Amino acid sequence: MPLVNATGISHWTPDGLPDLSGKLYIITGGNSGIGLEAAKILAERNADVVIAARNPTKGANAVTQIDQLGSGKAQMLKLDLADMASIRAAAEEAKTRFGSVAALINNAGIMQTPEQKTADGFEMQIGTNHLGHFLWTALMIGQVDPEDGRVVTLSSIAHRLGKVNLDDLMFEKARYDATQSYGQSKLANMLFGQELHRRLQASGSKIKSIVCHPGYSATELQSTGPTGLMNAIYKLTNALMAQPAKLGSYPTVLSAADPAVVSGAYYGPTAMWYTRGPVGDCDVEKRGLDEATAKGLWDLSEELVGEKLTV
Repeated sequence: MPLVNATGISHWTPDGLPDLSGKLYIITGGNSGIGLEAAKILAERNADVVIAARNPTKGANAVTQIDQLGSGKAQMLKLDLADMASIRAAAEEAKTRFGSVAALINNAGIMQTPEQKTADGFEMQIGTNHLGHFLWTALMIGQVDPEDGRVVTLSSIAHRLGKVNLDDLMFEKARYDATQSYGQSKLANMLFGQELHRRLQASGSKIKSIVCHPGYSATELQSTGPTGLMNAIYKLTNALMAQPAKLGSYPTVLSAADPAVVSGAYYGPTAMWYTRGPVGDCDVEKRGLDEATAKGLWDLSEELVGEKLTV
């Protein structure tokens, strides 16, 4: 499997990050897990951080945790990625409250949930993990710093198992399978990040699109999504195999804030089948680089959310 825009980065840690004073980062799902740990690291480097969260109480609690870590300011923005009206309202509020954005960090996600639908009738996992972030990015791309801004999209090692079915994205024809749906949504994240990179490059934009993954990290994802036997299995594997969420956040921070990253790259843990270990360049499953599927998904996404993503 090919490396994509390899940068030679390996064994990365936040120790070498520059001072981030004056830079603003918006993190979806920044109230817990990978997102919260990334927010803490950015705040420690004096960045301004916006926690975009569905639950205002949890978002406010996260702000309290990170607000005193550096000289920057932590703020909360209400955003429900499973509701297009909420996404649109959040984007309007963000444009009013915040200035230039150093990085949109598309972090929030759900995993292996029982079959359910978003407020707009989309299958929940593709609707939240991909379509919600697609609309959010479409509405916010104009706020991203045109000189050195970034859009960071979190995929997963699960993208390697995913298949995107453009003819049945919502599992309306095939029987719903929670694991297949999750894999499809994470492959969609990869396809989106790579297609955004290509379009930014073609337009001459200096904005970077970077994809990353957290490896196998212990977060609420494994307990709040899967049910039954899978939930029980994750309790065991989390205890035996998972790395702490803080280590899982390193690829996100690298992608969002390190000056050495390049557009189109894919970063994450590189050992033990990409589940943990030194953070650096990762290779991408071939399906994640399928330009025809990526373009088809982009066009379909624009149609479904009712918004063009123009770069």
